[in-house]
Amino acid sequence: MIFLGYPRCSTSNRAQKWADDHGVAYTFRHIKDDNPTADELKAWHALSGLPLKRFFNTSGLKYKELQLKDRLPQMSEEEQFALLATDGLLVKRPMLIADGFVLVGFNEAAWAEKLL
Repeated sequence: MIFLGYPRCSTSNRAQKWADDHGVAYTFRHIKDDNPTADELKAWHALSGLPLKRFFNTSGLKYKELQLKDRLPQMSEEEQFALLATDGLLVKRPMLIADGFVLVGFNEAAWAEKLL
């Protein structure tokens, strides 16, 4: 499993601590230093079954700076994937990628259901 996280994010840290406390084995990937590619995001999006907007860090400064709340509805999926791939801080975190599923954001109940 790959854990996409950002050390300066409290939610990411809380999810990582939860995973560690529950013996979940993963490889950590720093979302800013090694941001996901458009192809990775497409594959994870397909696996997740979630709307693409859920992959955006809507509470992030970059999201607000780029006024994406207003711009995303007019963008194609290809444009959205390309934009997400430009900066890891645009991507919702934490994200856990496993064989057969992807967890976006940290919801303890959802993580427990999939991992325990």
